[in-house]
Amino acid sequence: MQPVYLIYLVPLFAVVALFYAYIRAAWVRRQDEGTDRMKQIGGWIADGAMAFLSREYRVLAVFVVAVAILLGVTNYYVSEDTNAFIALSFVLGACCSALAGYFGMKTATAANTRTASAARKGLNEALQVAFAGGSVMGLSVVGLALGGLGLLFIFYTRLYPEALTSESAMVFVLNILSGFSLGASSIALFARVGGGIYTKAADVGADLVGKVEAGIPEDHPLNPATIADNVGDNVGDVAGMGADLFESYIGAIIASMILGAAWFTGLEAAEKGAGMNGVYLPMAIMLIGLVASIVGFFMVRTKEGGNPQAGLNRGTFGAGILMVVGTVFAIKMMFPAGAVTVVGLISGTEATYEWWGLAIAVVAGLAAGIGVGVLTEFYTATNKAPVETIIEASKTGAATTVIQGIAVGMNSTTFPVLVISAAILLAYRFAGLYGIALAAVGMLSTLAIQLATDAYGPIADNAGGVAEMAQLGRDIRSRTDKLDAVGNTTAAIGKGFAIASAALTALALTAAFLTKMHGQVNIDAANPYVLVGLLIGCMLPFRFSAMAMVAVGRAAQDMIQEVRRQFRDIPELRPALDAAQKAESEEREPTAEEAAIISAADGKAEYTQCIEIATAAAIKKMIVPGVIAVLVPVVVGLISVDMLGGLLIGVTISGVCLAIFQSNAGGAWDNSKKQVKDEGHAKWGDDFDEMHKATVTGDTVGDPFKDTSGPSLNILIKLISVVAMIIAPILYAIHFG
Repeated sequence: MQPVYLIYLVPLFAVVALFYAYIRAAWVRRQDEGTDRMKQIGGWIADGAMAFLSREYRVLAVFVVAVAILLGVTNYYVSEDTNAFIALSFVLGACCSALAGYFGMKTATAANTRTASAARKGLNEALQVAFAGGSVMGLSVVGLALGGLGLLFIFYTRLYPEALTSESAMVFVLNILSGFSLGASSIALFARVGGGIYTKAADVGADLVGKVEAGIPEDHPLNPATIADNVGDNVGDVAGMGADLFESYIGAIIASMILGAAWFTGLEAAEKGAGMNGVYLPMAIMLIGLVASIVGFFMVRTKEGGNPQAGLNRGTFGAGILMVVGTVFAIKMMFPAGAVTVVGLISGTEATYEWWGLAIAVVAGLAAGIGVGVLTEFYTATNKAPVETIIEASKTGAATTVIQGIAVGMNSTTFPVLVISAAILLAYRFAGLYGIALAAVGMLSTLAIQLATDAYGPIADNAGGVAEMAQLGRDIRSRTDKLDAVGNTTAAIGKGFAIASAALTALALTAAFLTKMHGQVNIDAANPYVLVGLLIGCMLPFRFSAMAMVAVGRAAQDMIQEVRRQFRDIPELRPALDAAQKAESEEREPTAEEAAIISAADGKAEYTQCIEIATAAAIKKMIVPGVIAVLVPVVVGLISVDMLGGLLIGVTISGVCLAIFQSNAGGAWDNSKKQVKDEGHAKWGDDFDEMHKATVTGDTVGDPFKDTSGPSLNILIKLISVVAMIIAPILYAIHFG
């Protein structure tokens, strides 16, 4: 079977995904936006988010143009295995990634007020709005990724038609197509780092001055950093996470297509009639996953008093089951029964695989993604043993809270690493290096619904903020809090999923790099060049994390000073703060007199000042980490390709472990704070106030862990691997040409 026409289905299905995203976005916008106050708050959040995105994209446009020129000139003159069209692929990849972030965030900022408004009717109504808003992000990422990739593939195979029948020509086309992955990776890194700095600078400032010093509720309208905090949820956890997984999605597809191209000789020699199916299979799996995700959207629902998590799980697991069934059928059709002899991708030796081995590799990747997500939930969820240990430690102060949270994060690396390792070994056992790439594809195949579930979290969080600022009352806030609690879990699971997918994608990209180097890279730890590469690779995630956290810390200092200034210098805020703090400490609604005092201060807080501080810090501080991630593999590769091979392995191992540690430690601190607050004086009595302050401090330490440096490491390891894969033909020409 030679499904050449499959490549024409890819942009067609992409259009279907984008059209459905438009339908979901239009439905969200038709929902009730709530009171005038809610509309005003929603407008502030939307304006702040889009202003940040506009400034970020203007800076990135300069970077994209400069790199595109450099790529085009270098690949035109240095290597015969690629050409200047790689610059076109790079620009289109960057544009598609940026558009996905724009579409997703535009709808997310519209969904927050509508979710809060729907919460006045019921829990299921609010869930449907929040999830529909998140689904636009998921569908936009998948639609733009498949659309851009599919159209480029069709264009290049029309330009070089011999690619459909020749292995070397197909490798040439895929080398050009690889630029699409680099474009996606570049935007992803800046979006993740910039968004993470923004959101945590605002969050830390709002928490320390608002909750700890002033004693007012989270998201209270008197807090000047509240709007910036809500904006940050969107730029960090919607646009940032979307760009992160867009990159993984593209990287997994391209790496597996490159490895699949090397199957051609073996498949043709075996006369099984499979032709270029090793190249087409990743796209087929992603199309099946897209259809399964859309079906899964219709399974998400809950009832009043029910558990929204169960509704989200129903859709996610349902999509996964459908994807597995469809993929097994597709592999069986594309790879006829009987053994297939494959020429080794690097060693030149032969190996024999069965069609069902490919299916096992795909399922192993999907299972690993689910497994890491479940483990992440255990280590970060409320009322689970790890979080309970942090709460117990909070009885003796902030120091012990921080120490225990670090221990939880370190412990949490064990089982996720073992799960990822098992998936790698299983995929390799049954399908070689190509199987590892297929495992990454399998894990990301249902990304549309996975990302929808993840983007649901910040929308629910924003809805709670709108409900608090619009003073809708404790009953409505309790509904949004229930959605938000589930959102915290989905966000933690999403971070675990992103880390696992980054690990498999980075390994697949590394395998593609080794394949492009035609066996000239020898990763032997006894080689001093390899050892130095390993050491530098292990160091980079620590250096990168430090830069991200220092940026958050400095921006947060500016934010704290600004909030304190406003509390001190704006006369209406001080009495209003006292009234709000008294009601909060007694866990009741403000009295009529207190409400009047608070109302008199409405609109006096200068939200735009805090938004400007966070925006300026994020734009300024995201540049250097991004440039380092791009330049390091280039410099190391020019010194020694063996050193670059060691660098890729070192940065992946160190980055994955450090990312799991930081994300889970931050998530555990966050939920320990939430659990202590929910249980309140009723459970903890006089100890509550000090325990709450201690857990807020822990959460503040964990904020840059879980939302800035931790998630950014996913992109660091993938971007370095992508750059290595892109420059492989150039390095080969320089060192061995």
